[in-house]
Amino acid sequence: MSTLALVSNAWLDSSTEKIRSKPVPWEGYQRANLVTSEELALIKKVDRQTQAKVQSILVTDGPTYANLYLKLLKKLVRVDTMQYLLVMIGDALLDHDERIPLFTKQVDAEPELPYGPLLRACTTPDEFVQLKAVQILTTLLSSESGPLPNQHVQPFLNTLASLIHGASPHARDVAVQSLEALLTRTECRTAAWTMPNVVDGLVTILESNPSPQMCYQVGFCFWLLTFEQGIAEQINRKFDIIPLLMIIAQSVVKEKVQRVIVATYRNLVAKAPSQNLPAMLVAKLLPYVKNLSTRKWSDEEIVEDIEFLKEELTKNFESLTTYDEYTSELASGHLSWTPVHDSEAFWKENATKLNDKDYEQLKVLVKLLKESTDPVVLAVAAHDIGQYTKYYERGKKTLSDLGAKTRVMELMSHENSDVRYQALLTTQRLVSQAWVG
Repeated sequence: MSTLALVSNAWLDSSTEKIRSKPVPWEGYQRANLVTSEELALIKKVDRQTQAKVQSILVTDGPTYANLYLKLLKKLVRVDTMQYLLVMIGDALLDHDERIPLFTKQVDAEPELPYGPLLRACTTPDEFVQLKAVQILTTLLSSESGPLPNQHVQPFLNTLASLIHGASPHARDVAVQSLEALLTRTECRTAAWTMPNVVDGLVTILESNPSPQMCYQVGFCFWLLTFEQGIAEQINRKFDIIPLLMIIAQSVVKEKVQRVIVATYRNLVAKAPSQNLPAMLVAKLLPYVKNLSTRKWSDEEIVEDIEFLKEELTKNFESLTTYDEYTSELASGHLSWTPVHDSEAFWKENATKLNDKDYEQLKVLVKLLKESTDPVVLAVAAHDIGQYTKYYERGKKTLSDLGAKTRVMELMSHENSDVRYQALLTTQRLVSQAWVG
């Protein structure tokens, strides 16, 4: 496969065909002193010629034309001319990976080449210019043998993030494919992680009912990101991807989508178990993995990943007490009406455990009460504060000091009726002088 095909898009291909045959006013540029007579002579040799003829010229004069295209792209700003030059660069590279160094080695003659003009093209308002430049940059950057300098990676990732967040489906598709190629490199993963709008953009795509192919591509990006220890430790806390990937896994049956999600979960468990296992318990990952293990798979790697996950999750989950499950739910931030919340026996036995380690778990519960915007989480948290108060009367002062009492009273006027109801019950407990359970 040609390296240019790392980014492949039908709209980009059809637009390329149309632009290839459009005339460009080269003589006018020479009259305006925008191109030299030598540059004009070179460009006329390839302008609107057959592909076969252009390819034969590139065989003998490849370095000259690589330099010419990049220099013209650097100094000419008319959109139709930029479109044409990008098409010529793309044509030179298509199915000819051996020509990539003709472009990347231009840096030896001029430090701003090849990346300066291409990065500038990414900021042009014209969609074709942007996306064709992204396609070419992905090809050139992916071929570099050493680490990529931040001065190239950072602006390029900014461009990809804005395309992912934009309204154009072509742009989103091209940008995600480009990320798939770039995130195979450690320095790109690290740089992308410092730019929340990149990962946030990927999450937004998964939340918007994408096609199975887009699910796979975004999943592949997450899989690559989670090879980094620091990212694996923080990504679920920041972006909640464990339950999100579970939703995708349950709605998209294609094997390659399942495979990339399972591989991502494996990375999360292998790299950062303590940070990710609580959320996996709450997301019901073990039943999902057990179900997968009964299916027939064409790929051996997914079988290995499923077995690894099943063993690790079983080992960690089967010894858990009810209280462990409760603290896992707290840690995940996804409180829901699981049986422990309504169990009087649970609260009678465990209410005071929320006081351990300087009220560590109670503080987590109060934090959810203050910060969550999910009505289910708010209702459950308000209810749990009430249950804690019921079985540990002396906790009222601590709750007041933590701001929980004020927050529960605020929630009595919440728009959601269940939140209002639970807040009312808990407020009654917090303000009563003595509660007999």
